[in-house]
Amino acid sequence: MRFSVISSRKIQQFTADLVSSVEAWDPFLRFIQLRAEESSVLFQFDVVICLKDIEGRHQQFYSHSSVLITRSKYFAERLSNPSPSNSISVHCSEVNFDHHVNLLRLFYLPTELILDALDSVKSVVGILQSAVNFKCDEIVYCCIQYLEAVPWEDKEEEHILRAVSKLGPVAMPIIARIQPVDLAATKTVFISAIRVATSIVGPCPPFGNELKTSAQEQVEYMLGEDEDTLLVKADDEVRSVARLGLLHICSTFENELSSLLLEPDLASETADEKIMHSLSDLEWMCSILGKMDLMKDFVSNWAESSNIVLGVIEDKKLDSFMWGLKIKLIEVTAKVLEAVGYGSVILPAPIRLTLLKSWLPYIRKMKPLLDAKSSEDTSFPYKMNEDLCQTIEGAIVTLVLALPSNDQADILADWMRAEQVRYPDLSEAFEVWCFRTKSAKRRLVEVLDGAGNATLTL
Repeated sequence: MRFSVISSRKIQQFTADLVSSVEAWDPFLRFIQLRAEESSVLFQFDVVICLKDIEGRHQQFYSHSSVLITRSKYFAERLSNPSPSNSISVHCSEVNFDHHVNLLRLFYLPTELILDALDSVKSVVGILQSAVNFKCDEIVYCCIQYLEAVPWEDKEEEHILRAVSKLGPVAMPIIARIQPVDLAATKTVFISAIRVATSIVGPCPPFGNELKTSAQEQVEYMLGEDEDTLLVKADDEVRSVARLGLLHICSTFENELSSLLLEPDLASETADEKIMHSLSDLEWMCSILGKMDLMKDFVSNWAESSNIVLGVIEDKKLDSFMWGLKIKLIEVTAKVLEAVGYGSVILPAPIRLTLLKSWLPYIRKMKPLLDAKSSEDTSFPYKMNEDLCQTIEGAIVTLVLALPSNDQADILADWMRAEQVRYPDLSEAFEVWCFRTKSAKRRLVEVLDGAGNATLTL
């Protein structure tokens, strides 16, 4: 192989250009400058690396064959074959051109300084891919070390996975960060998150409500549909903790609600924020239990506590206050009525009747009050919007029609005795009840006669 020795003037110019173009590479610059000062013989380069891309961009790197052989198995193979030229051409794309440049510069850093010279995920992923292509084992290892230790963004993670997917065992530190955890670990984290989200573990200073809110968001996210979620939410221990959380939240809400009657200033923001935060937790629990097939537990608790809740909210002391609380209670009740009315939750007829008789009069009273407040003040924010009204009305109609005939008659008679028969509109239920009443005796007689019964007393 024929080598050419580069003059000292070219060496000095190369060093100056290098310093001006890569100022961020402090360890590299210190190393180059130190060696340049110590000996000009060190910079008697014997190989030129020519980088070229398809856009015509090119750059030359004056290098040492000894460094290339030590750092790269690819260059070691190229230099092992005699060649009349001391030039090696490397073709690359426009995208990875800069990564090739950065890789070649790393060749001249001591191994212990390579890791410190890496400065961003995007750059290191590119260098890693180039290092893999050129079989630079030490630099690949340093890139893996860097990527394993620094935080990633979602888009960066995708690039990292593509870069390390074929590296085998050397990439395990990175793979370990993103591989799915086993079911037992998922279950443990999920249970802990539920405990924090429902305040079973008590307050968590100095984080306070921020940690609880974060836990609630993550529990909801973790309940997304996938195979592991189905197994976790079906686990008896997980369901038990969820039920415990429900009891704790319901108890807290009832206590906070009852304390309103002792509040000296119901118009204060503190009183309103406190009870609304507690009710927000209850609404969140309703959503979570629905995803865990535990909605029946929520509905049962709501039915049991309805008398207590209504006893407080209908107290005269609250007549002109807590409108946000009142509308939010109606929204939660709508979810309960919908679950029961459309068969998502199966409850005995007496409980369904109690639930309906408890909340129907309150909803019927609040609708015109809220409408009147909205008419008086267009900025009044607490309204029963059309979707909410339709949801409640549809659920109540189906609930009424699923009750025993006599109970239907009681509810419909009470509805028609009201001064203003407006909302909810139960005329559909009334029409069905009338039709059934007229035909019920005839149909029942026919059925029993067909079964051989000669007499029937109604």
